Amino acid sequence: MDDPVIEEEDEEALASLVPFPPRRKMHSYSVQLDQFDQKPHHQIRKHSLDEVPRSTTLGNDAVYFDSSDEEFSTGGAIAIANASGETVSDGGEDYAVVAPPPNAGVGEDAVEPLPEFIGAGGGAGIFKVPVRAAVHPGRPPCLELRPHPLRETQTGKFLRNIACTETQLWAGQENGVRVWNMEEVYDAGCGIGGQVQRGDEDTAPFHESVATAPTLCLVADQSNKLLWSGHKDGKIRAWKMDQEQPCEASDDSEPFKERISWLAHRGPVNSIVISSYGDMWSCSEGGVIKIWPWDSLEKSLLIKPAEKHMAALLVERSAIDLRTQVTVNGTCSISSSEVKFLLTDSVRAKVWAVQSLSFSIWDARSKDLLKVLNVDGQVECRVDTPPTQDQHGDDETKLKFFSASKKEKPQGFLQRSRNAIMGAAGAVRRVATRSAGGFAEDTRKTEAIVLAVDGTIWTGNMSGQIVQWDGNGSRLKDVNHHHKPVLCFCSFGDRIYVGYASGYIQVLDFDGKLMASWVSHNEPVIKLAAGGGFIFSLATHGGVRGWYVTSPGPLDNIIRTELSQKEALYARQDNVRILIGTWNVGQGRATHGALMSWLGSVASDVGIVVIGLQEVDMGAGFLAMSAAKETVGLEGSVVGQWWIDAIGKALDEKNTFERMGSRQLAGLLISLWARKEIRTHVGDLDVAAVPCGFGRAIGNKGGVGLRIRVYDRIMCFVNCHLAAHLEAVNRRNADFNHIFRLMVFSKGHNLSNTAAAGVSTTAYTLKTTTNPTTGTEEVKSDLAAADLIAFFGDFNYRLYGITYDEARDFISQRSFDWLRERDQLRQEMKAGKVFQGMREALITFPPTYKFEKNRPGLGGYDSGEKKRIPAWCDRVIYRDTQASPFSESNLQCPVVSSVIMYEACMDVTESDHKPVRCKFHATIAHVDKSVRRQELGNIIRTNEKIKSIFEDLKFVPETSVSTNSIVLQSQDTVVLTITNTSTTNKAMFSIICGGTTFVKDDGEESDYTPRGSFGLPRWLEVTPAAGIISPEGTVDVKVHHEDFQTMEECVDGIPQSWWCEDTRDKEAILMVNIRGSCSTTMTSHSVKVRHCYSARVCLLESRPKNLTKHLGGSRRHPTDKSRHGSTRPRTEDSVSRGKSH
Repeated sequence: MDDPVIEEEDEEALASLVPFPPRRKMHSYSVQLDQFDQKPHHQIRKHSLDEVPRSTTLGNDAVYFDSSDEEFSTGGAIAIANASGETVSDGGEDYAVVAPPPNAGVGEDAVEPLPEFIGAGGGAGIFKVPVRAAVHPGRPPCLELRPHPLRETQTGKFLRNIACTETQLWAGQENGVRVWNMEEVYDAGCGIGGQVQRGDEDTAPFHESVATAPTLCLVADQSNKLLWSGHKDGKIRAWKMDQEQPCEASDDSEPFKERISWLAHRGPVNSIVISSYGDMWSCSEGGVIKIWPWDSLEKSLLIKPAEKHMAALLVERSAIDLRTQVTVNGTCSISSSEVKFLLTDSVRAKVWAVQSLSFSIWDARSKDLLKVLNVDGQVECRVDTPPTQDQHGDDETKLKFFSASKKEKPQGFLQRSRNAIMGAAGAVRRVATRSAGGFAEDTRKTEAIVLAVDGTIWTGNMSGQIVQWDGNGSRLKDVNHHHKPVLCFCSFGDRIYVGYASGYIQVLDFDGKLMASWVSHNEPVIKLAAGGGFIFSLATHGGVRGWYVTSPGPLDNIIRTELSQKEALYARQDNVRILIGTWNVGQGRATHGALMSWLGSVASDVGIVVIGLQEVDMGAGFLAMSAAKETVGLEGSVVGQWWIDAIGKALDEKNTFERMGSRQLAGLLISLWARKEIRTHVGDLDVAAVPCGFGRAIGNKGGVGLRIRVYDRIMCFVNCHLAAHLEAVNRRNADFNHIFRLMVFSKGHNLSNTAAAGVSTTAYTLKTTTNPTTGTEEVKSDLAAADLIAFFGDFNYRLYGITYDEARDFISQRSFDWLRERDQLRQEMKAGKVFQGMREALITFPPTYKFEKNRPGLGGYDSGEKKRIPAWCDRVIYRDTQASPFSESNLQCPVVSSVIMYEACMDVTESDHKPVRCKFHATIAHVDKSVRRQELGNIIRTNEKIKSIFEDLKFVPETSVSTNSIVLQSQDTVVLTITNTSTTNKAMFSIICGGTTFVKDDGEESDYTPRGSFGLPRWLEVTPAAGIISPEGTVDVKVHHEDFQTMEECVDGIPQSWWCEDTRDKEAILMVNIRGSCSTTMTSHSVKVRHCYSARVCLLESRPKNLTKHLGGSRRHPTDKSRHGSTRPRTEDSVSRGKSH
């Protein structure tokens, strides 16, 4: 429909609502039309498929994508409009008209596809057809432990975080926890119809817990075989690691229950860690940090499960609130803002507490506050200041809507409407300004923290900056390899893995240099965890992938080659028919009969229905208010909802179809339905809107889009309403280019999985559109990455070089061949200026515009004063993954579509446009991910080269320790020397305590009891407890005895514990674990440390024997056993390498 004539003052009224660019200079198209009137010299139609020119740009620079993945980006540059508004293109001679080959029927009914016109310019930039591959060659092969589940299946059970040991991977979700056994990660899933819920059909076998509040954090305690979880309801729960792992879901597999639980915080438990001394630290809102002493946890674990309430009470009463301990006279030394993360520095026995813009460093042994510093590294004396009040008020600068020289002019319609809606729009805009300010978070906020094995601390913030700190809180360096928020870290060997909001994973060395980078997921990477030879990554959609620790490396090419050769085993193919309808409804409504004639009569064999409407609701007031509402994320209207309900009724959505979603931008509305039989394969609906009206901000023109996942392939549908009027061809081309460039899909108002994962909304909405390396930014398009794109709507391209009467004559004679040559859209597509490389079925129906309402038949064309020339304004144009028409569908060309119906409903008279419908038959090739994972497992187990690579990963440099026995008295210090005897390889050491005991007087062998996570006893200090030893180098470790009594344990300065069993000799087993820079196994040296009490002789007689007690842990082991959880047992000669003391 043509736009109404807008007077100058009305244009100014709308410009006062949104920025209005300078008026574009429009070239009159009539000059071009005269040239075509002289001689119609168009190219000869090409009917042979062999003659269709193939793109020559898909050579060495082609970008490949895993056929079963969703991380699609073309890597091409954006087409930029020149000063005249025309789109610059290299095409112009590669258009074609193609007919299907003989006997090319598709589907069970063998319907013949229609001939199609293919536009030029499809081989360049973002209009290039994305290239697919059976296995992604642009990133390391990975283990799809949990393939990307459809978002709709994850409501209430999104995965939030992961934690890993050498034998298990645990995941925290919104309704509990789940665990995978490393021995079963290559096994097949249960499939559709199995015992698992939707979304886990292809997931490797796992075991789930009973339902709990959302899980926010996890920490593994390998010494006691426990997994600790923190929850949104403020509780901490303990889960036994030795849960049964069913190979298949069975009827008798029951969800496992927690071992103990207690209420730790009033708010959510954001993070929990176990310190170097085995105590548990947890944090929450309001700057609260609590310590749960290991002694209390140990006692609670000994209580019978039937008395869990007693265990909870015991632990709750033992809590130490650190915030109260650093509060003096009402002034607290730490901020009251939320503590987001905790990190245990096992090298120096410290704990870091991370708040948005500050850190506090604590001594893990004494629990003293050592330092408070901000993110810039500056020490702060007191940071608990009242939050600044929002200074945004209502005293904003008022806009001038009237020009003094024009104040005497009479007001036009839009000017009068502006007065009525300006108050409401201004109020909405003020709310939008405040909301935008609320989301404009400080990009310096810390989003992740990790400890490297060399003892440095690494933090990442929302700007993508990564900062390296030493253990004392001094800022060493900062690097920035990507401009998107850092959301997680993981350390393995001599590498730091970084997960970004863009889906990228980067690998850094300890100098901060970038070693590798790849796209791991199409959504933010929210957690990384190392174990079992993998680096596991979790994305916000809930998908979990395992990356081999050798990647990138020779292993990748071997797996990629082998897996590609097995494509036939895991490739699958399905067919689906898609019905697209478009109609400019002219602000009217339709009868049920009209909708049935348009849609209901042809929907019986389709799986997906997509409807696009234009001019659902118009008028200056509605448009202005719609623009204001868009700024705060509001959309839709009563009329729009009426249309959705009416169309749903025509499609029998209660019984046959299910409504998936919709998006409205002013008068534009798009909605999608899926047939219930294929609903399990359709989901991940995202929406988008791009206004192209006044100032590129008003939605009277523009596009609304839906992106959806169908059989693991991405399909995008865009409903457009482009610029009106015969001469506005360049403007229409520019509108299309603007929509194609700027359409960015998101989940709209439903950010449930992002919020569930604990990701900052700002961090999530920062879309990845660039290469990860800084300095090479390049805009990319969401639409270019899709397997199928369909544009439809009122494109407003007209017939040129023809009069109204001539057009009517040709229409009455059904001479559509000649009329098609006068179609502006076809000429622009031939020139490669719009819809580059896209296809449209040959039009065989009369022009759909402009009609007089309620006048049936071809006699209903506009016969009024203006006598607008009939035109095919309403169109459907698409592009799939075919490099040439009518190709075969496979994993390299996964979506092959053809048009089997393209017609207008001429009997519908409710608007000045006729509704158009187009039916596609799409053949979709996809991957059975469960089978592919099994084949990957077979390759890993049988390929000799891979087995050799994994065997090399077991290499550990030879090392020795200076002694295997140390005797300490009060305040003694002994230096333990660790020597790396390898001449070429670095050795990485970590020292843990395998257990402690009291030495018995009768010389009987004692049981050694480990503390939490092999923590040290409180009387022992080991510094440094981890580090790197260069080839043929040594490191000195100080082993020091330190008396420890709290103020509560002293009376008049005399330790009250002297008269109890603490005065007995104590003994601990230190395990010096050695790894290589990328070792998947380790060797261990055992060092026995005994503390001989100096005053023992004079105090033994006065010690009451009846107070002697033995606090046994949940697990004990004798002295001749090594204790290091699920790691490799120490070698038999590891102790003999040390020198006797």
